[in-house]
Amino acid sequence: MIIVTGAAGFIGSCLIRKLNDEGFSDVVAVDDFSNAAKMRNLNGKKFTAKIHRDDFFAWLRENHRFVQFVFHIGARTDTTGSDKSVFDRLNLNYTKEVWSLCAEFGLPLVYASSAATYGSGEFGYSDNHEIVAKLKPLNLYGESKNDFDNWALSQDAQPYFWAGLKFFNVYGPNEYHKGRMASVIFHAYRQISEKGSMKLFRSHRKDFKDGEQLRDFIYVKDVTGVCMFFLNHRKDSGLYNLGTGKARTFLDLAGNTFRAMNRDMSIEFIDTPADIRDKYQYYTEADMKKLTNIGYKQPFHTLEEGISDYVKNYLASNSTW
Repeated sequence: MIIVTGAAGFIGSCLIRKLNDEGFSDVVAVDDFSNAAKMRNLNGKKFTAKIHRDDFFAWLRENHRFVQFVFHIGARTDTTGSDKSVFDRLNLNYTKEVWSLCAEFGLPLVYASSAATYGSGEFGYSDNHEIVAKLKPLNLYGESKNDFDNWALSQDAQPYFWAGLKFFNVYGPNEYHKGRMASVIFHAYRQISEKGSMKLFRSHRKDFKDGEQLRDFIYVKDVTGVCMFFLNHRKDSGLYNLGTGKARTFLDLAGNTFRAMNRDMSIEFIDTPADIRDKYQYYTEADMKKLTNIGYKQPFHTLEEGISDYVKNYLASNSTW
């Protein structure tokens, strides 16, 4: 059995699709399953069981002998959330329990960290363990992820193999339920379809022009490819960046979305909302040497390739992957 937590969510459901496509059908889907809007993400997926996240620890204690690998993808991902107790419960303490059980039962673990741990990037974007304790995330979500990374690195009791994947800006199919937290590409498609134009955040820094804020955008199919690599690799434990290693502007993103939709580009710049303005990352770019140095050689989708596939094969037909 392969465990996938966050199974009905964006990345988790795409990972189940990738596992199925690679011949793995003995998958245990873990989530709270209470959000009906997310359930279509599981349509057509093959899995052995659905386990509520609150029942998962008891289930794992009973069934660990049958488990081959654990992908802990589930998390509270709202970067605007203000209730620290929610992040502590779902992102920090829940993941500590997953880790401890994997260590106890000798199970390999891949878990979702985040590029939000890097904050404004004052220490760079290297997945070097030495900087983790120094990082200053800009929101409670990033803090919860970095708190766990810090905790994991301090543990004597560890899974025999583990990897914490620092997801950069992931986009792609199965994110339709995420509301405000869905990718800019998803929102751009909706806006262009309805109005023929789209909105981007204005820059509030003199060193960045409007629309030239830079992010490392990574297609979800590349994220699942790296997960599959670790499923088979199972050595070189540690934290790993998961981006493309190539920052692109939001204007690049917008232009490619318009082109994929065969529309003329029309952009309106709006003020970044006040509640996130002082927590907004103007530049992220993953240092990917650590992953490539352990043998990951598959090329990542370019922004052009990823957006084209996403728009034409999923958004245009309102399809999931």
